[in-house]
Amino acid sequence: MGRVLILFGVILIITGLLCTFGANIPCIGKLQGDICIKKGNFTFYFPLATSIIISIILSLIIIFIGRRQ
Repeated sequence: MGRVLILFGVILIITGLLCTFGANIPCIGKLQGDICIKKGNFTFYFPLATSIIISIILSLIIIFIGRRQ
């Protein structure tokens, strides 16, 4: 149980750092598969490609951590 709590803590720290400094990362949120619709004063933005890449990276990290134990 202790390892799981430590893992969740590390994930929360990384998420907090990405939220704080994420705007400074040049390619995050501006990939070709991201959907952005602008009509008048309405803007809809869905980062599809960015979400897929982040999901793949997190999956690889979790698989790597799982094999080490």
